[in-house]
Amino acid sequence: MSETPHVEAHAALLKGPAAVSDGFDAADVARRTKAVLIGSAGNLIEWYDICAYSAFSLYFAGAFFPQTDPVAQQLAAASLFAAAFLVRPLGSALFGYYADRHGRRNALTAAVLMMCFGSLMIAATPGYASIGVAAPLILALARVLQSLSQGGEYGSGATYLSEVAHPNRRGFYSGVWYMTLIGGQLCAILVLLALQRAFLTPEQLKAWGWRIPFVIGALLSIFAYVIRRDMPETELFIAAESVIRRENRWRILARDWKTMALVVGITIGGTSAFYTYTTYMQKFLKLSVGLNDAQTTLITAGSLIFALILQPLYGALSDKIGRKPMLVAFGVLGTLGTIPLLTTLRHTQSPFGAFLLICAAWAIVSGYTSIAAIVKAELFPTAIRAMGVGIPYALTVAVFGGSIDSVALAFKNAGLETGFYWYAAGCIFISLICYLFMRDMKTHSKMSQVL
Repeated sequence: MSETPHVEAHAALLKGPAAVSDGFDAADVARRTKAVLIGSAGNLIEWYDICAYSAFSLYFAGAFFPQTDPVAQQLAAASLFAAAFLVRPLGSALFGYYADRHGRRNALTAAVLMMCFGSLMIAATPGYASIGVAAPLILALARVLQSLSQGGEYGSGATYLSEVAHPNRRGFYSGVWYMTLIGGQLCAILVLLALQRAFLTPEQLKAWGWRIPFVIGALLSIFAYVIRRDMPETELFIAAESVIRRENRWRILARDWKTMALVVGITIGGTSAFYTYTTYMQKFLKLSVGLNDAQTTLITAGSLIFALILQPLYGALSDKIGRKPMLVAFGVLGTLGTIPLLTTLRHTQSPFGAFLLICAAWAIVSGYTSIAAIVKAELFPTAIRAMGVGIPYALTVAVFGGSIDSVALAFKNAGLETGFYWYAAGCIFISLICYLFMRDMKTHSKMSQVL
């Protein structure tokens, strides 16, 4: 390829979002904010659908799995939840390639439509008593579709966010984007709380009420599909499209294998901590701490609201002091604080005390979650950004994130629950090593680089 097209495309990139003045421009802020919110709305719905599975598994596990022991049923549901994560890298590869070749908007629109199908399948599938082994098999297929969709959502969504956000406020918008991720979980918990407290009895929830959140998720996915069809493509992609379309993205991706390995290292600690205090925490509060359903749901919802507030605040702080200090703070505090936090939480007798302890954990974990998307996006050039972010992230989440519930429950089943505390702290320590030796991506960003 001649150098001229590359130079011209690079010049066009410098005239795009990366070169925007830091001065306040109300129209520019409104345009960027609208694009981020539309893109993030789909992210909220995707995570609502995923977290509805985890939040309502306490009720539907018995419908799909014939074991009589509640812990065994939960372990079966959690194992299926974890197994479906293994296809997320495939979703990241497929949707990431599509996003890098045909645009971020098109990939995000297709991803949320696939999530709709997965949610509808869960809502409509009869239980084990009606169709036997076909019930868990259909549930597994539905989770595969959801995981493929979510695998594509993260890489494409993080890429879209990073490319439409103002270059001096990417950390803040990363926090806003992560608000929708946590918000999806919060919505699932609030639906559970509403059904528990206002509409259905526990018996009705177990009999058929658990299907309601998946119907809601499917309808919300259709809404996200409609609004995403009209959202603007990013200027960075448009400016680079004529150049990168002629390039072999897999070859470029292979060239950046060290950067992909860094994404794995960055993600291990953060994703294990995130799933510990979200999907597993509800089970931990009920099965280990001994709280009732209402207490568990209220504490989970309250702590998620607290986490929601922290995300843009931490993200904005990273725009001032850099990404690396935030990650190192999470790594140090997470490594040293995870075991004491979980040990104290396990033995607490007060629901309010449990709430405060989980909030303390979020004050630590948010050092990673608030800027995770932007840190990874800033590591890669435009040509492979969606694949570069999505594939290694999905691989890591499949191994260290989606497996958290099953790992923790396996430790508990074996009578070695404290072993999980050490496991969670060890995952964060691995990431801390990476944080200490990586460059600060706020000052070493590749956002304006084409190839």
